[in-house]
Amino acid sequence: MIGDDFVDLKLFITGPILLREEVRRAGLLPEFGHRDSENPKRFEPIMRNLLAIAGNPKGYTPIIFNGSGTNVLEASIRSLVSDSDKVLNVSVGAFGDLYHTLAVVNGKNAVQLKFAHGKAIDMQELEVALKEHKPDVVTFTHNETATGVINDVVQVCELIRANGALPIVDGVSIFGGAPSMISEAKPLMYCTSTQKSLGLPAGFGIGFVSEEAMEKAATVENRGYTTDIIAQMGKAKINQTLTTPNGTLANQMCVQLDYIVNSETVAGRFKRHEDMRTIAHKWSEIMDGYELFAQEGFRSPSLTTFKTPSYMTIDKLKEVKELMREHGYLFDPGYGKINKELADQGESPIFRVGHMADIMPEMLTEYLEVLGEVLNTFN
Repeated sequence: MIGDDFVDLKLFITGPILLREEVRRAGLLPEFGHRDSENPKRFEPIMRNLLAIAGNPKGYTPIIFNGSGTNVLEASIRSLVSDSDKVLNVSVGAFGDLYHTLAVVNGKNAVQLKFAHGKAIDMQELEVALKEHKPDVVTFTHNETATGVINDVVQVCELIRANGALPIVDGVSIFGGAPSMISEAKPLMYCTSTQKSLGLPAGFGIGFVSEEAMEKAATVENRGYTTDIIAQMGKAKINQTLTTPNGTLANQMCVQLDYIVNSETVAGRFKRHEDMRTIAHKWSEIMDGYELFAQEGFRSPSLTTFKTPSYMTIDKLKEVKELMREHGYLFDPGYGKINKELADQGESPIFRVGHMADIMPEMLTEYLEVLGEVLNTFN
């Protein structure tokens, strides 16, 4: 029978993520009509709880897009960057690069500012780029999934606005695991999705759209259809989606967000992610030859990246992945593009440990103990 040979691994990658049993069971709840009176029973609490997790930022409305975080990033480009605008895409890793790719393939006048892997946005370098390029819009990543770097979203947004530009933020891998700081940072739009720190399957992108963004979008032509935040907003305001949603995921999202807000609590969830970051950092201290990769002071609470010793290779990390599979875990051998670039530079690769969503500190501790034993066989 189909599925008999599927292996139920404990996922310690950076998305998709391990699901709570209650979230799995919620996938069995009844389907519903998305224009029926059953719809608001799901989406009204979903929208309310999304705002609660975001800190209830005034002037922002959550919009749910069918697809993934990438769909929301593309919507922000299509809806908020006009043909006469210049957009500066600031990158601290592969997903910052993705934002630039989305701008280019959509025909926008795009320039890029790249920082070395593992480094956060340097404010002085950013200011130089802002003065040189004089962009109208700037995109950047709050939490870079490929490198484990978290940027100071408030400082970056403030600097962007001080130089006459409008900031758009990719918060895909951090939302639900740490404060998004939307109220303080005041981005034009803050983009995220379900399959990372919220602890849900992939399938919905989420955009927190400001009133200012709606005004900006009205000046932009060719916004597409599903990528048009104006069209999307009309349905979001009445707790609906523009196009037919994944009803199974909506049921799961309704259950999970209620758990986050009313059972675990938002503050408790954020604290747990901080605790897991500490556990991961302490583990690196007992692993001979392994170092934290992300810049000190800018290390993500939802994932940690580790620089390996000189004897480690990409192929050996793939062996580690299979050995960890035998122990019931899915290991993340690092982001392929970045490890290839490190190899070309004569550097050893990095690997990632996802400790987001509903992974518990004791689960992380157990995983790292097993991982340490496996890695030590490669000495």
